[in-house]
Amino acid sequence: MNREILLGDEAIGLGAIHAGMSGIYAYPGTPSTEIFEYVERKTKKAGDIHAFWSTNEKVAYEEALGMSWAGKRALVCMKHVGLNVAADAFMNSAVTGTNGGLVLAIADDPGMHSSQNEQDSRFFAQFALIPCLEPRNQQECYDMMFEAFDMSEELSLPVMVRIVTRIAHSRAAVTTAAARPQNQLSPSKEIKKWTLLPNNARVQYKHLTEKQPELLRLAEDSEHNELRLAGTTGVIACGLAENYLSENLEADHDLSILSVRQYPLPAQKVRKLVEHVDELLVLEDGYPLVENMVRGLFGLEGVDVKGRMTGEVPRTGELNPDIVREALGLPALPTAHTRVTEIANRPPALCKGCPHTDSFRALNEALNQFDNPQVFSDIGCYTLAALPPLEAVHSCVAMGASIGMAAGAAHAGYSPAVAAIGDSTFSHGGITPMLSAVQQGVNLNVLVLDNSTVGMTGSQRSMSTGPTLDQIILGTGIEEEHFRIIEPTPRNHEANVEVMREELAHDGPSVIVARRACIEAIKIKAS
Repeated sequence: MNREILLGDEAIGLGAIHAGMSGIYAYPGTPSTEIFEYVERKTKKAGDIHAFWSTNEKVAYEEALGMSWAGKRALVCMKHVGLNVAADAFMNSAVTGTNGGLVLAIADDPGMHSSQNEQDSRFFAQFALIPCLEPRNQQECYDMMFEAFDMSEELSLPVMVRIVTRIAHSRAAVTTAAARPQNQLSPSKEIKKWTLLPNNARVQYKHLTEKQPELLRLAEDSEHNELRLAGTTGVIACGLAENYLSENLEADHDLSILSVRQYPLPAQKVRKLVEHVDELLVLEDGYPLVENMVRGLFGLEGVDVKGRMTGEVPRTGELNPDIVREALGLPALPTAHTRVTEIANRPPALCKGCPHTDSFRALNEALNQFDNPQVFSDIGCYTLAALPPLEAVHSCVAMGASIGMAAGAAHAGYSPAVAAIGDSTFSHGGITPMLSAVQQGVNLNVLVLDNSTVGMTGSQRSMSTGPTLDQIILGTGIEEEHFRIIEPTPRNHEANVEVMREELAHDGPSVIVARRACIEAIKIKAS
């Protein structure tokens, strides 16, 4: 047994390695990125675990499911919004079931530190009818990987391990265990199980529903769901929220507490708590899933249920010890008297020398001839061009949505319909809307910002950059004369503006690739 100081993400990665994982699959997305990166670094020399970034989360999930079919253990990692992309494969994998252990490590982002929404992945676990583990600290991140893989193989189901940003990106000492060997290759021979034709799927879905009492029994018996009855004021604390609760309690407190770290929700323990208390505070870092389940559609007679829905806890954002303290009705802790120095607000900005800056300067000038031009952006560091001084993009919704939204605007008669998308995002979610736009002959202009890397999340490998990207774009059927490549530099500014004006004047789909490597990626490669 050793002790290591690990991020929550790293603890999940190391736990999976020691639990006998044979492959890890992921697409970069904060706050989950470091899980894959840790495993990649840790296992690169030995080369006994497959670790290669996937094109997107759906591909990652399907690759992991294939390894499970072959009888080996696989970990698939993503952030919460990535599960939307993987949802088709994810939901159906609960119906097919698994062979080798399949664990989904999902990192939610309450407070939207680097995300478009606060989506709570526990709803997806509930939706798919699979078990979900929610560690409260880094040690449990590590330990639960062993449990999750075992549970997956025992139940023949994928298992979700759900963490949040504060655990993912904070460090603590973790005691490690002896590593297990990897599974032997043992492909499944159950053809009907894996072939979801309606007749087979009906049988498989029935099997899934029949497993639900066992999932509930496991949750009721789990050491992760601890009920301690005391006074008539109760608290349900889910995952990390239990830490915030503990920080505010004295040793002689009189609260009745149910700690929940394994789902489905342990109904019998909840019932015992509810029968014992007069009021109940629900603390969960995310959506009010448990709060609404406990309250039910018409409320809970005789027990005052409090939480995010009633205002004791803010409806949005992540929890912290001060929020929990106030929700408990405890007086605020005294604060140290510190000298406050006002400093200027410093919003995020593109790096100095970033090629995107030169691309958007040229685009802004090319669009000056139009009244109120709008640019549909995608998700990447280039989205910062929405801020001053560039103020060059006007939407950012989802991976790949720039091209689809520009096409829809063009369908409505809007012109010029311009989309801006990065090279990695193009392979993730931009190829299919591009195919659709070209086949329809939509009057839109796509600016692909090829900086040769996944810049926003730390310079990971891009699946579509350079000649590969060019071949993919031409493969959509775009006319070659309206596929242009520019180098975004100050010395090329006038020429780049002219290219953009020519394509904006074209009545039909056009693509301009602005190609220059990310300066930060160059620094990383040089170091």
